[in-house]
Amino acid sequence: MRNPTRRAIDDCLRIAAFTEEPGRITRRFLTPPVHGVHAHLRSRMEELGMSVSVDALGNLRGLFHPPGAIGKRLVLGSHIDTVPNAGAYDGVLGVVLAIEWVALAQDRGLPLAIEVIAFSEEEGVRYGVPFLGSHAIAGTFDPTLLQLADADGIALEEAIRGFGLDPDRIADAAIDDDVIGFLELHIEQGPVLEAANLRLAVVEGIMGQTRMEVRFDGYANHAGTTPMHLRRDALAAAAEWMVEVETMARARDGLVATVGKIAAEPGASNVIPGSVTLSLDVRHLNDRIRKRVAKDLAASAAAIADERGVLVASTTRLDQSSVRMDEGLMALLTQAVEAAGFPAKTMASGAGHDAMAMAARVPTAMLFLRSPGGISHHPAESVREEDVEAALKVGEKFLERLAAQFR
Repeated sequence: MRNPTRRAIDDCLRIAAFTEEPGRITRRFLTPPVHGVHAHLRSRMEELGMSVSVDALGNLRGLFHPPGAIGKRLVLGSHIDTVPNAGAYDGVLGVVLAIEWVALAQDRGLPLAIEVIAFSEEEGVRYGVPFLGSHAIAGTFDPTLLQLADADGIALEEAIRGFGLDPDRIADAAIDDDVIGFLELHIEQGPVLEAANLRLAVVEGIMGQTRMEVRFDGYANHAGTTPMHLRRDALAAAAEWMVEVETMARARDGLVATVGKIAAEPGASNVIPGSVTLSLDVRHLNDRIRKRVAKDLAASAAAIADERGVLVASTTRLDQSSVRMDEGLMALLTQAVEAAGFPAKTMASGAGHDAMAMAARVPTAMLFLRSPGGISHHPAESVREEDVEAALKVGEKFLERLAAQFR
């Protein structure tokens, strides 16, 4: 029989084969390959004696309830949808590890009821809105989203019915009060743990995020006949400001700021750019710092524009608050990491996760596994066997400590 570490990795690779695009891992919310994922995970859950169901938003849910279990249950899980041309482990590893944690609890006869949830949608690829699955579980799903249409014109409500589910019953998916808390296992999706040569980290919170659109307006003119001192070059102003974005972000611990998109007009090699539109993404665990930096960067853009004789306007597109993990569950998870023989590293998550939606409803914690090369959302995404083994050792210690609290 395969060992749990190898089994978890093999399960991820098997699930990767359920894809919309041959040769690439692409699995959007409630597309046909999801049926295959559900069938595989259902068989794994039923092998452990779990009762399995699919709620009205397509979340696969397995409940392990051993004789003599305590009244409340622990919820584990992550998502099974992917970005286009994805890797095999983002989200999926957290689901299969959750099932392996159930196997650990069963093998040790722990009186813990555990629900494993494979969230149907987290990435926001098909309908442009993330966390549909976890919002349904948390009881915060917005029914107006049912009218959203995907790129093929298929409404969300229609997609749900086409999968064999009833959108009128989405409210029934909401979790009840008999829950100890929610814990999500996930690859880090970044380079921090690898740089520190660490296998695991306890997540202290998920960074808040500001997204802005910044537009510099100068004056387009002939590139050969306009002297440098008489130009009102919008792109030169934008470039100077982009350097300021990087400089300001480097000066503050825990801050990341990114200009990820830029469009210059008219976009000809022999024309001075007359207008430039840029995106700005600012993230930090401390919302006060994040908002202050966003304000300072807007002021910096105004000062640069004034000095160069161009105009600037900025619009905030997103102002998302940070989400802190539950201190009690974090402490228990940290103790488990140490008891398993690993350093107690804590870190913030710069990426969003289902844990964000769940934290609004129940105590929530996260455990990160190292991402080799810091690579994610890419076919080269991978995990190391020793890191998966470490997560299983931490799971054993965590479940034992959690069960002991209720004895």
